[in-house]
Amino acid sequence: MKLLRAISYNHLEPLRVRAVAPVVVSGLALLMSGACGIRAQAPRITPSGDPSIRNDSIYSQVVRPQDFPGQPFVYLFEDGVIRFEEDGRARRTYRQVVQIMTQQAAEQWGEKTFSYTTGRQRLTVNWIRVLRLNGQVISDKPSHEQESIAPVAQEAPIYSDTRVRQYTLSGVAPNTIVDYSYTIEDTKPVVPGDFYSTWYIGTGHVTRRSRFVVDVPGSLTPRIQERNIHFARRVVESHGRRAYVWSTADVPRPEPEPFAPDSNPLYQQISVAAPITWGGIASWYAALSRSRYRLTPALNQQLSTVVLGASTLDDSLRALHRWVAQDFRYVSLSLAIGGYQPRMPMSVWETKYGDCKDKATLFIALARRMGVSAYPVLLSSTGGINRSLPSAYQLDHVIAAIARPGVPVDEPDHLLYLDLTSDLTPYGSLPPQEQGEFALVVYPDGRGEQVTLPADPVTVNRATVQISGELTSDGTFSGRYVEVATGSRQYNLRSAFATPFAAADRDRLARSLANALFQGATGDSLVFFNGRDLGAQPRVALAIKDARPVSSAGGTEILTLPIRDYSRPDILADLESRGQRRSPIDVELVVGPYEEASEFQLTLPDGWRARLPADVDAVSVFGRYHAHYAQHGRLLVVERTLAGATGVQPPEQIDQLIAWLKQVAQDDVRYIVLDPGTGTGRG
Repeated sequence: MKLLRAISYNHLEPLRVRAVAPVVVSGLALLMSGACGIRAQAPRITPSGDPSIRNDSIYSQVVRPQDFPGQPFVYLFEDGVIRFEEDGRARRTYRQVVQIMTQQAAEQWGEKTFSYTTGRQRLTVNWIRVLRLNGQVISDKPSHEQESIAPVAQEAPIYSDTRVRQYTLSGVAPNTIVDYSYTIEDTKPVVPGDFYSTWYIGTGHVTRRSRFVVDVPGSLTPRIQERNIHFARRVVESHGRRAYVWSTADVPRPEPEPFAPDSNPLYQQISVAAPITWGGIASWYAALSRSRYRLTPALNQQLSTVVLGASTLDDSLRALHRWVAQDFRYVSLSLAIGGYQPRMPMSVWETKYGDCKDKATLFIALARRMGVSAYPVLLSSTGGINRSLPSAYQLDHVIAAIARPGVPVDEPDHLLYLDLTSDLTPYGSLPPQEQGEFALVVYPDGRGEQVTLPADPVTVNRATVQISGELTSDGTFSGRYVEVATGSRQYNLRSAFATPFAAADRDRLARSLANALFQGATGDSLVFFNGRDLGAQPRVALAIKDARPVSSAGGTEILTLPIRDYSRPDILADLESRGQRRSPIDVELVVGPYEEASEFQLTLPDGWRARLPADVDAVSVFGRYHAHYAQHGRLLVVERTLAGATGVQPPEQIDQLIAWLKQVAQDDVRYIVLDPGTGTGRG
């Protein structure tokens, strides 16, 4: 599916990060010329200039580099002026005025790239100039200009009608100013009446002045959502239009805090959307795709081959899912209306490739042929949709949903969701980045159902490692390694074993795995699974030989533990060094929504005893950690389990987080001392 969100113009290059709350000052009038201040309509900015802004007042905002140590550049002015129409057409003008302070920044800002979509948009670069700090012009136009098609990545080709225009600027150096402005006009909205834009106040660097203007017809009331805005916007109406203006000054550089969620008081954001509904978007896509589910006799015959041997409907659906997910390459043809309308199933079958909407449509059409109710589902491939502001510009991905047999439609789990572009995700599961996210199910009659995609509990996302074996009195270890993974933890294993291994590669992999556990060890009898077999358990096992995990020291033996250590003194020190916390704590970021368990069982020589560390049990809202050390006769057992959690905790919980991390850090055990006993140790 075409990346709709890529054209929502959330400030183009460079990529922005969120900032702390700005200080509102009344001196913004210095930026506005008295004769051309903001009236009821947004200023029309052209290559002739911006009638509402005095350039000399912007350039006078230059700073002393010594006052901003470590900053490669400073934004003197960030500006966004957008004019929306009721039918979704828009004119968007952005400007950035940047003071360059280091050579690294000069190299970054010496090249500028802008993109637009032919057939639906027009790009005008109003000006690009380089100036001295006193405002004297060094160059008033780029030295080179080139337009080309968007680059295509071979591993995931996306063919689109996006054009890229690149400029090389001359004279960019430390102690200069780069000032550029460009306009993109949306002449043909994708969805009639739809528009969406997000503006972040402040950047990842100091910003002296910031302005955002939205101009709409007086008959249209856009949906506006302000997040952590601590000053009032201005609203002016005249001549049948309404202008919303947000302006502020001296926005400091943000100081990100560890484990902070996206929505927290440090980040200021303005989102503007058209007054449409998710139901309207569903109706649009239903109409666009309604004719795309037609099957041919040849494809019906192919379906019979795909499900041959399946004894149940569930088996048939699994076979169909595997076929579409794995036997068709991902290639996106995002050209004109083809960026949004899926190709016909027969075309996808004949070419053996398709993008998300193509593969979902092929699966849906064939599932319906089998008598199963199946529907397209629209969502964001990376999550984070603002469901309170409906817009197709927030959607960039299509998956499929099928009705679960025998489950009433009013039950929350009446649908089973499948991402046909994720070739290593088992039937009935979703890739981790889609779980728990907003999605829109589109029904054939044009209705839309807003859903939250199912998310696996932490206990499902589990990885276990078991290492067992025997240590001889000369310090040699022989044993076995077994690793099993489920849920979100399975994908590393599936990816590693998704392609066949030759015999030589198999031997090298066994040696590499054994050496990762015990330096100098050899491995053989490697047993693994086919990563592309979606019904296979992700499991790897091998025999370990000739390992030497111990070293002699003063009549004792020092055993190096081959399992993971979870103490993180670097994170703990960073958290303790900070002052009062301002951001909430995203619990999921502390560990992750998964469990890991490691067990090391070692049979010691007769008479050997281990000096056992203390067990650790740390339980909090941020996770669970358990470490256990025991010796039963000759058997030494070391167990470690870490489980993450989910949710958001208030900033005041930072002390509890630090306390929990300190408890985990008590298990900073990488070695265990072994006492061989009288006369049984190595000389």
